[in-house]
Amino acid sequence: MQNLTTLGEFIIKNQQDFPYAKGELTRLFNAITLASKVMNSQINKAGLVDDLMGKVGTENVQGEEQKKLDVYANKVFINALKARNEVCGIASEEEEETIIFENEAGKNGKYIVLIDPIDGSSNIEVNVSIGTVFAIYRRVSPIGTAAVLEDFLQKGRAQVAAGYVIFGSSTMLVFTTGNGVNGFTYDPSVGVFYLSHTNIQIPEKGTIYSVNEGNYAYFSESMKSFIDYCKFVDTSTNRPYTGRYIGSMIADLHRNFLKGGIYMYPDSIKSPNGKLRLLYECNPMAFLIEQAGGKATNGKQAILDIKPREIHERTPFYGGSSKMVSQLEMMLTNTL
Repeated sequence: MQNLTTLGEFIIKNQQDFPYAKGELTRLFNAITLASKVMNSQINKAGLVDDLMGKVGTENVQGEEQKKLDVYANKVFINALKARNEVCGIASEEEEETIIFENEAGKNGKYIVLIDPIDGSSNIEVNVSIGTVFAIYRRVSPIGTAAVLEDFLQKGRAQVAAGYVIFGSSTMLVFTTGNGVNGFTYDPSVGVFYLSHTNIQIPEKGTIYSVNEGNYAYFSESMKSFIDYCKFVDTSTNRPYTGRYIGSMIADLHRNFLKGGIYMYPDSIKSPNGKLRLLYECNPMAFLIEQAGGKATNGKQAILDIKPREIHERTPFYGGSSKMVSQLEMMLTNTL
């Protein structure tokens, strides 16, 4: 336990990365880590109690059946962020509309947060990794007024911070503030996140591809061609690649951050616009991927360059090792 750097110490040490901030981001991250600790505690005993297992019996705005864990996590993160008085608004996967804080503290808040409180919530019932993903932006509306829709509909390039928490064999917080990607592992015995993965860099090329091949029949011919390419034997390029798909975007991409590979959630006959949400899933993960030296695209342009049109907008998503994503883009273009 010698010479370990805590998350708090790391943020204070690197506060110079935010010349416009005066401790606000520190308090925001404190809120996110507090909520993450609460979730870690509850998730670790989910198999012993029924409070977080199963379905609520309602659907969220996406038309997806809500799990008890989705509803619980949504409340935990919203309450933690609201209590810090740094946020003027929140957009969540579980909320149809944006949450605007119209009290004095909310109107003076400098930031908005977009969040998917729990990614892969159905996996909790089979003890598979799940996670939280978030994006932080500076507001564009005047401080002292209520947040407006334009505060939320910013391009991914405008993010000041983004990250994810993965709840697996250990709990990790991985984030970027535009100066590289670092990972912190939670020690529940002392309740502290410690720096464990410094300056994470995605290998330029990997040998893993992640896609739900159960939807293969619904994919475009160009997408099928790339999947077939991944399976084709070519020892000069280390193919066939290994297929790995967990069903939780955070878990699949976390593996690629550390080992290299490509994660794909394409458009299809069933999901013409893709399934993943641009603002609170794709943008934060794309920011992290680019900061780690990788590449993230919708097949036509960089994810971070897409101008959002609505809060729950969907997009195809391909991200990971830069050479693998570039190969995919070339094949998508050449076979259209």
